[in-house]
Amino acid sequence: MAEIRITNLRKEFGDFTAVQSSSFTVADGEFFMLLGPSGCGKTTTLRMIAGLELPTSGEIHIDGEEVGRKPASKRDIAFVFQMFALYPHMNVRRNIAYPLASQGMPKARIREKVAEVARILGIEEILDRPVGGLSGGDRQRVALGRAIVRDPKCFLMDEPLGALDAEFRERMAEELRALHDRMRATTVYVTHDQLEAMQMGDKIVVMNHGVIEQFGAPQEIYDMPATMFVASFIGSPPMNLLPFGGRLEAGATIVEMGGARLGAPALREPFAGDMAYGVRPEHVLLSDRAAYRGEIIAAEYLGTSQIVTLRTANGEVKARIGSDRAARPGETVGLDFEAGAVTIFDARSGRALRSALNEGALPRG
Repeated sequence: MAEIRITNLRKEFGDFTAVQSSSFTVADGEFFMLLGPSGCGKTTTLRMIAGLELPTSGEIHIDGEEVGRKPASKRDIAFVFQMFALYPHMNVRRNIAYPLASQGMPKARIREKVAEVARILGIEEILDRPVGGLSGGDRQRVALGRAIVRDPKCFLMDEPLGALDAEFRERMAEELRALHDRMRATTVYVTHDQLEAMQMGDKIVVMNHGVIEQFGAPQEIYDMPATMFVASFIGSPPMNLLPFGGRLEAGATIVEMGGARLGAPALREPFAGDMAYGVRPEHVLLSDRAAYRGEIIAAEYLGTSQIVTLRTANGEVKARIGSDRAARPGETVGLDFEAGAVTIFDARSGRALRSALNEGALPRG
């Protein structure tokens, strides 16, 4: 397998810039997620790594070799598409064997390789069946088998689970991650589903409008979002973002908001202007003694927990609390926030203001 290094990658389509000077590194054997909404540039980035699109500028290194101008056939990668792209006139065995047969590999060796891949994917019993009658999950396994059988340097996957229903999607996500852990194959995976990215990825790049908003481990991105976009895109429900204004001195740990004094992480530098107070729902506490107040307007029961929506002076707040706590619409309650889990944002730029907590979470590359 191989390291993939992207440096100042840019792609323009006429007057439209799809990817703007992206830089990141996929470590050897890493399961790497390109995450973002439709049109953010993630698939275009993947297609440039694959050689299906040529970059306008920048460099792509695979296993130490610059391949930005090489055709896809010269990059030793395997691409798995969302729509499977299987040959309908061939059975499962022949679909998996096709890449090896086209390379002129001896038939005996092909049989060995196909049998090995079938064992890994658990599809030995369907090798001689036509692909047309297979379930979506089995068709995806066959598509994966055709990629795996080549032993490429890296795997590139463009929303491979997008065509599956919810139950199959969750099961296949678990199978894909388990397969990766067995093979330790360098994998770049495109998805718009933040839960899928958090569940499967070792590292995540979050993109928006062709720009990398943040690059890091799932827990880092969730706990310390580098921008307001990341804060609102990652998490279900997403981070609460409460607008306020004023001036914060370097080292200050108190924010004046809604007539109350709220805890916050100490900023490295002073800041004055429009800001947003960011806190995840699980770090919002209902407390009758708290000075900051909110009116309960809805409660969503989730079994062991519930999501309570409250109206405050700074906008709506969602809190994740235990289901044993009564939450009655129309009730006014006090709200407290875990200061160590708060992020303060510059509301104009959308960037997190630097503190000792989020220093490592700001975008790199």
